[in-house]
Amino acid sequence: MWKKAIEDAVQKTRANIERYGDLFPHVSDKGKYQLNPNTDWTDGFWSGMLWLCYEYTGDDAFRQAARRTVESFRQRLDNNVSLDHHDIGFLYSLSSKAQWIVEKDESARKLTLEAADALMKRWRPKSQLIQAWGPEGDPNNGGRIIIDCMMNLPLLYWAYEQTGNEKYRDVAVIHAEKSRRFLVRGDDSSYHTFYFDQETGDSLRGGTHQGYRDGSTWTRGQAWGIYGFALSYRYTGDKAYMETSKRLARYFLKRLPEDHVVYWDFDVPVNADTYRDSSASAITSAGLLELLSLLPADDGDRAYLEEGLNRSMKGLVEKYATTGEPNAEGLLNHGSYHIRGGLAPDDHVIWGDYYYLEALVRMDKGITGYWYERK
Repeated sequence: MWKKAIEDAVQKTRANIERYGDLFPHVSDKGKYQLNPNTDWTDGFWSGMLWLCYEYTGDDAFRQAARRTVESFRQRLDNNVSLDHHDIGFLYSLSSKAQWIVEKDESARKLTLEAADALMKRWRPKSQLIQAWGPEGDPNNGGRIIIDCMMNLPLLYWAYEQTGNEKYRDVAVIHAEKSRRFLVRGDDSSYHTFYFDQETGDSLRGGTHQGYRDGSTWTRGQAWGIYGFALSYRYTGDKAYMETSKRLARYFLKRLPEDHVVYWDFDVPVNADTYRDSSASAITSAGLLELLSLLPADDGDRAYLEEGLNRSMKGLVEKYATTGEPNAEGLLNHGSYHIRGGLAPDDHVIWGDYYYLEALVRMDKGITGYWYERK
């Protein structure tokens, strides 16, 4: 089942190289991906898919296409195009850092370190956090963190390992600890966002941007936390991050619906018209693979997490993948972007495609993503 799914994903990605040219897919509208000239926060996922396909197949067409995206990311950084946010980790871990990991290209390493420096500009010393969105001092977003940033921190951890400069690690650890304390609730659910006073750093309140309501649990946010805290454990060895990832994972898996692919929020009323978010299940599946790779063999949660991983991936492959739809551009149906904002509530989303492919190739060939150096 996994092999067939991978071969279909590779075939679709190969067809999309010509279809997209020098542009980058974001979310789709009625099955057709909306493209941009490397100006969105999601553009690294396309680059990452190309590198995964190259590693899986050895086909140089994927390598050449991936290298072209890295050159585009070089120009984006040089010209400071749409980088006023924390998702620089998503952009450069899956493009230039991927190239460094795969090819040991020194120019790609240098570009990735420059991207880490760009992310460090989001650090706010007074409030001791990495600001998610907007310019410094922004009245709405100046003191806001969001759980998605847990997947951006690996860029800083990696930069510390490459340079020995402790500023990268220190900022990542402070932000991860703040996220653990304030974004993760006592019942193992999570806030999407949390607000702090910009001058004092005092905690203010939790909230949401894309979830059902401020106190609900947005499923994609929970997924970011599962994977992100596992990665913070890998880099730091702090067992609190391992336990946090496990807590978030147990909460997620206990609430899988009958077909094992989650709705867009765990607290939204469910009826026949309630949207799913296949991307949340794909991120969680990839995150569970990472978490399981770090757990001791005798860990008491291992069997439960393995069973949950298999249920999630089987649900995606059997009911949500576009296998058997040869003209489909995306790999997964029924992803959601921003339902409350009316943006792509039920379509392909490129990050869902990426994490689905990452999980598949890791299960089949042990190929990890590009969040850390391989040993």
